[in-house]
Amino acid sequence: MSALSQAEEAQLKAQLQDAVVSCTERCLYNSAKWAAELLNSLPTSHDGGSDTDIDSPMSGHTPPQTPNTITKDATEQRLEAREAHKFLLAKTYFDCREYDRCAAVFLPGPLPKGAVHATYSPVAETKRAPKGKARASTSTASSSTADIVAGLSQKSLFLALYAKYIVGERRMNEDSEMILGPQDGGVMLNKELPGISTVLEQWFAALPSSGRQPHGWLEYLYGIVLARGKNEKLAIDFLLQSVQQYPYNWGAWQELTSLLGTNEELQDLAQQLPRNLMSFIFHVTTSQELYQVSESVHNSLTQIMSIFPTSAFLKTQRALLHYHSKDFDEAEHIFSDLLVTDPHRLDHLDHYSNILYVMEMRPKLAFLAQLASATDKFRPETCCVVGNYYSVKSEHEKAVMYFRRALTLDRAFLSAWTLMGHEFVEMKNTHAAIESYRRAVDVNRKDYRAWYGLGQTYEVLEMHSYALFYHQRAAALRPYDPKLWMAVGQCFGRVGKVMNGIRAYKRALVAGSYYDAGAGSSFGSGEAALGGGILDPEVLYQIALLYERIRNMAECSAYMELVLAQEEGPEVDEVGPDGGGGVGVTPTTSKARLWLARYEYQRGMYQRASELANELCQDNFEVEDAKALIRDVRARQEAN
Repeated sequence: MSALSQAEEAQLKAQLQDAVVSCTERCLYNSAKWAAELLNSLPTSHDGGSDTDIDSPMSGHTPPQTPNTITKDATEQRLEAREAHKFLLAKTYFDCREYDRCAAVFLPGPLPKGAVHATYSPVAETKRAPKGKARASTSTASSSTADIVAGLSQKSLFLALYAKYIVGERRMNEDSEMILGPQDGGVMLNKELPGISTVLEQWFAALPSSGRQPHGWLEYLYGIVLARGKNEKLAIDFLLQSVQQYPYNWGAWQELTSLLGTNEELQDLAQQLPRNLMSFIFHVTTSQELYQVSESVHNSLTQIMSIFPTSAFLKTQRALLHYHSKDFDEAEHIFSDLLVTDPHRLDHLDHYSNILYVMEMRPKLAFLAQLASATDKFRPETCCVVGNYYSVKSEHEKAVMYFRRALTLDRAFLSAWTLMGHEFVEMKNTHAAIESYRRAVDVNRKDYRAWYGLGQTYEVLEMHSYALFYHQRAAALRPYDPKLWMAVGQCFGRVGKVMNGIRAYKRALVAGSYYDAGAGSSFGSGEAALGGGILDPEVLYQIALLYERIRNMAECSAYMELVLAQEEGPEVDEVGPDGGGGVGVTPTTSKARLWLARYEYQRGMYQRASELANELCQDNFEVEDAKALIRDVRARQEAN
């Protein structure tokens, strides 16, 4: 992506300014905030340092004009002008959170009954169709609603239906009652979705004959409704239409990201996206969400940041890329700079608190918790930061209380579900941990930490077949994380699939050479990173034990020798002067040395067995076993 010309920059400013206004009119405040922050991160052009007052007639200053980037048809303009006063009333009601009154300004009657393409709810399929008078009244209500909808502008219809959607979500959360209670977890549904779906279906069906042009906003709303009804394929189609008709609605791009599960799906979708800056930002953001940390993603982000050099959103994406690649120092540095630049910004602070937790920077985490609480103690991000603070103090009950509070504020807040699962594991409450992780996966099936947590919890319950399934899902999401492949190999070994376990452990060795695995496990427990050219002795030892189970003693002894070789590390000419030394004597290498000493004793190689046993006595590991082995060796040598 090359630098923008002056004309392109002016056009981009106009489009972002239009996006702020359009999203604000439709009460999409998060999308409006995103566009406004991006607009203000563009480099400002100064007037060359002129001393002339800007209000003076001599300044020659012309206030910027915001061209309307959407060409509205005459019908749309006429309808909006006719509804101007009612629209202002409806928007005021929405801003005051009187959503029912907002919808009633344009849709006074109840919405027609329907289903979200027969996939909204299994309960809906069991309900019988109305008969007799009920059917007649339903069709009458439906036709009257269709007549009202046909006379509304797209902007007014969007606001009314969006208000219905919001009130449905609010009532669903109210009916769900407490977090992890009997009514929580998919039992309650948004009862407004079928009616909204029916109205939009009628509107889209009448669109070709109406002579009106779609603007992308109703497509966005219909995509949300279909996604909530689990009709994801059709939801993606409508969201694609939305971003093609109006690219600067960031909410539509976010919904698309949430519907993609793999990098292959992203590559397939990229062929259908419009070729513009928003597609570029979407591709980078979705790659980060899918843990695709590569040089090309970093380069793409660098190109975007050359246009928006001070964007906090883009800097956060950079920090998250470093976070996913376990480069915690760089990620922490970026977040720290962002906190200095904008101390009241709470977006993504939950990720920052995770980094501080893993790095065991307890004073900084305490400061972050105080700062976030002083800014807004009723934001989910704040509750997660405070929960992490109590977790690092091992006050797990308090941590769970704050994660519950975060979920009360936003039941779709992913970090809180996953972190609460971790706390329940620490409290040995496996049932609650499993339920928390399942809810995290329901919110975002791309969260490898939740899949890994489910696997770990089922391992505690000794249900290894279940654990294997979840560990494989986690490893598929992060194929270069050796911790995940080690978990897969361990489960294969426990279910008796030894060769599969060996292959999984070997994948862990390959993954460990791809990037440092020891910077932190999926639960955030830090370890020392291995140096260049060093293989993980624990993985090698587990491979050797699996070979022993299938009586392949030659391979087993070879891997035990490899474990010992990691004490010294590779030669300097193999890894260069920057290569790290060996791991030194560890419990794992001592266990391998004891195994080899016994193996050599059984083969009659008493001299080698004696040397290994004497080394164990010097290492102060397995000393009693080593002394017993030395006595046996001496007895055999004397007998011979």
